Order: sequence, then C-alpha cells, then structure tokens
Amino acid sequence: MPDYQDYEYLLIEVNNDGVAVVTMNRPEKRNAINNDMHTELERVFREIGDDEDIRAVVLTGAGKGFCSGGDASSMDDGSFERRTKGPTTPFRAVRTLLYNMLEVEQPIVAAVNGDAAGLGANLALYCDIVIASETARLGDTHVRMGLVAGDGGVVIWPMLIGWARAKEYLLTGDWVTGKQAVEIGLVNRAVPTEQVLPAAMEWATRFAAGPPLALRWTKYAMNKILRGQINTALDVSTFLEATTMHSDDLQEAANAFLDKREPQFKGR
Repeated sequence: MPDYQDYEYLLIEVNNDGVAVVTMNRPEKRNAINNDMHTELERVFREIGDDEDIRAVVLTGAGKGFCSGGDASSMDDGSFERRTKGPTTPFRAVRTLLYNMLEVEQPIVAAVNGDAAGLGANLALYCDIVIASETARLGDTHVRMGLVAGDGGVVIWPMLIGWARAKEYLLTGDWVTGKQAVEIGLVNRAVPTEQVLPAAMEWATRFAAGPPLALRWTKYAMNKILRGQINTALDVSTFLEATTMHSDDLQEAANAFLDKREPQFKGR
C-alpha cells in the first residue's frame, strides 16, 4: 500500500472495508485548489487506482465546503498564471488529473458536503456516484471569472443534463442546489448536510463488498464513452481557457472576488 501520509492538502484514510476517503483539506479556503493541491490530486488518483487493497473511494471536502475551484488568491498574486505558462503545461495538468481520475477502476463516490464551484464541481461530477447536500450549490463558474469553461466542464455537463441546460449553466455560471441538481439529473441523490458523508460511505461500502471484476469492467466500459468525449473537446477548451488566463478580465475578476465587489469586464 502506498504511503498516504505525505500529502499536505489531502487527507487519505483507508478503512477495514477497503474504502478510501480522500478529503480535500483547505477548509480555511473552502478547499480551493492551489498549484500544489492540484498536483496532489493528480497523484492521489494514480496511487489509489494502483492500490489493490482499495475497493471503493469517497471524495469529499473538509469543513463546510466541498471545493471552491481554483484559488483566486493564486490568480491574484500571479502564481497560478506562472503554472499555466508554456505550450504544454495547462494541457498536461488538466489532462493528467481527469485521465488519472477516469483510470481509477474502483467506484468513486462524491460526498458534496457544501458548495462546489468550477473545477471543484467538475471533480464531483466525474465521480461515479454523486451524493450532495440539499443546500449545497454546484456551478461551473468559469465564465464568472472571465475564463472559458475548461477543466472538463464542456464534456461532463452536457452528458449529464443535455445540451440546452448545459449551455444555460456553462454560459451563465449560475448555481444549482443539490436538491435542484437531482431534479435535472446532475447528481444522484440529495440529502441533508449531516447525512452526506454517511450516505456516501454506505454507497462506497456496498461497492467495496460487490464483485470487483464486474464493477470495474462495467465502469471501464462506460468510461470509454466519456474518454471519447474528452478526447474530442478537452484540449480545445483547455487551450482557450489558458488563453483567457492571461486576460485583463481574469485579473479583474480575481481582484473583484477578493474585494467583494462585482467585476467590470472589458473583453481584453
């Protein structure tokens, strides 16, 4: 079994049933993903996928939020921009994270205990089962930050809720509550907040006790379709997102977020 104790921003616990609970652990930042946390997420899915002692996975967030997406303070201080410079880095980072996640043969259950935005929302939606708090909000909020909807959102949202609704949410960045998300087919279940993790653990424990080969190969076959869609759209959306990462609009959105005001976009 790999050593899961050397992560800085993730907590990984494996119980006796073979269920690994991966907790994004920056509660003071609503589990916003900085560069190092992104790298750890890329790594953890690879390690878990290769760990035969793990039969199912739960992904959740520490504190009151699931994950608020990219760290706006990283955008403001320039560190996030430096990460994305160069012709291959943005493609490599996003592709690595999503493909490592899809290569995990064990079933993954998302326990969306609080708000999930941008990449945070997409991380949840790329899981196999999504259990959300009834009051949690999910949204691909890239456009609100002046960014193209990258990070796999242009693939997974249409596949889950159809083109019309997906365009509505991707072009506006509007939120949908857990209760509403069930109604439109975005998530599997919505429960009271205090029941989210127990419900996710119940699903994961059921999967862990199930027939591993049947579960893993059924998931693999279904994910072949998802991989095909990613191959079609991920690179172009990531390239365009990377282009908008160098825009004045992104900087304005980051400043406005930190100043708690509405951004004034100029289209440059």
